[in-house]
Amino acid sequence: MQSTHLLDDAGWGRLIQDAAYYFDDLALKRGFQYYKQKRVSGLAAVPPGLVTAFVDGTERYNVEIILRAISISSCTCPVLGPCKHMAAVLMDYAGTQGRPVQQLANAKSSAQARAAMNSARPVPGAGNADGGAGSRSGMGSGANRTGYAGGADRKGEATGGFLHGSRESLRERGRLIPVMNVAQWHELFAHCVSALAGDTRNPRYVDEALTAILRIKPPLTPELDKLFSLHARLFVLETLTNRSGGREGAFAPSLGYYTHIAVTELQDEIERGFHTELPLASEPEQWNRIMDTLDYLRQELLAESREHNFYSALYYLLWRKWIIPEMQGRTLFKEELRRLEREEEQRTDAPPLQALLTARAWMHFLQSEDDKALSLLREAAGRPGFHPERLDMFWEPLAEVGEPQRLVDWLTETGELLAGHRRHGLESYARYWEEAVRLLPESEPQMWNELTGMLPLSGDIYEEKLLERGRWREWMDYQLSSGKDPADFRVRELQPLEKHAPELLLPFYHQAVERYVSEKNRSSYKAAVKLLKRLNKLYKKLKAEERFERFLESFTTRHSRLRALQEELRKGKLTS
Repeated sequence: MQSTHLLDDAGWGRLIQDAAYYFDDLALKRGFQYYKQKRVSGLAAVPPGLVTAFVDGTERYNVEIILRAISISSCTCPVLGPCKHMAAVLMDYAGTQGRPVQQLANAKSSAQARAAMNSARPVPGAGNADGGAGSRSGMGSGANRTGYAGGADRKGEATGGFLHGSRESLRERGRLIPVMNVAQWHELFAHCVSALAGDTRNPRYVDEALTAILRIKPPLTPELDKLFSLHARLFVLETLTNRSGGREGAFAPSLGYYTHIAVTELQDEIERGFHTELPLASEPEQWNRIMDTLDYLRQELLAESREHNFYSALYYLLWRKWIIPEMQGRTLFKEELRRLEREEEQRTDAPPLQALLTARAWMHFLQSEDDKALSLLREAAGRPGFHPERLDMFWEPLAEVGEPQRLVDWLTETGELLAGHRRHGLESYARYWEEAVRLLPESEPQMWNELTGMLPLSGDIYEEKLLERGRWREWMDYQLSSGKDPADFRVRELQPLEKHAPELLLPFYHQAVERYVSEKNRSSYKAAVKLLKRLNKLYKKLKAEERFERFLESFTTRHSRLRALQEELRKGKLTS
């Protein structure tokens, strides 16, 4: 870190206070994760009181923090106000100053705890909530969509004697959880959270809702406990996403900032739960609840608007992690495909949803009917709301089970579906190409063919792979053809070429020097001199110092009338 200023104890105390005041706890926790993952680079604290850095998130963000005025600090990410990227930079700065970063990460929660103690009000406990994922289903028990979580309750109508009952009455009702069906679980959930109906939908709401639900849970067997906990989280997710203006089945057109954070965190938690095993050998009776969950998630997936994509990943994870491992034969695939086709038949007055087309493609894929699956995917890609990241679910299983040729075929056929989409989908696409080449080395030419065919969209990934494989000349040819400038790169990014193929950098640097000089201003002259000094080092590395001296002599002669340039050359000690 570039800094000559040390953060004293008073400054450290103020930084903790500011972090607690300006950042929410979630931003600090996420920032701490980014810090631990070493996503912060280029940290500088010059002049004192100004901290700048880059943070790698969805893309690389530029963060500038004024330590005594965090409210007017900035990050180039879409979030307005203090964000996780800014938190990560503050923690990286604290680490370079030898301060305990964990104390900064816990600033908000510590402040809240102190406030609770000062006001003599107890902090609500977590009940008997565990960290397991739960399941939310109930369609298979004769319930319809409005039957989940007590639809009437959300309109403010009491549907049972427990809505206004005490915690004791709810706990008494909770003793029946092991014998309840999923629809009854959701009705009970609605009673548990009814007191929170007017609360703002944010991460704190999620915590309090889950606490209210899980505190009434009696001891359960491991499999049942996991399903119940998943359902609790799915219920809360629905309260965050699935209702708008009291209309049943209507998704909110947009989510507020804190609601969106709560949704994302809850989705991540549910997804992590699916990655834990759910062996049903000891409790085969839970299979019905899993099928109810499938029915529920299917309906939620098909009810999603094109702007929102809350349940798709959960639908596919349920299949991959909990259903397929317990299956014998392909009968269930065929049955699910028939259900999806019936859903489409009922949409006689509207074109098929892309989510429905993608789900049908998935069922054909699982039955190795690749032509049908690809045809449906191409149709889905032409519909509004297509999410290219969903293609992972087709590539990942092939990589896991070791079907390299089929993986190559799928990557080749689906590459066109990524056209026009952001880099996120391409990064995953490139990662699976790497796996395909690892499993089937002779497929590497096909990988290069696909990536070059996607240029310029695939430019960044194409460059990365060229460098990874030491294809220096191709990398440099691409830079020259695309009009890139040495200033677009950090020194360390060009170091591999300086080490392995320094001669390729000569035309790149020479062209840039002449371009800088042609701009005829002091700043560009300084840039030209800086690059000339790097050229000098390259020529020395190539043992061609005389060649550089001849060039420099010719260069200074040609531009002898540019006094500002000549002055910068002298300052740079290139001329006397």
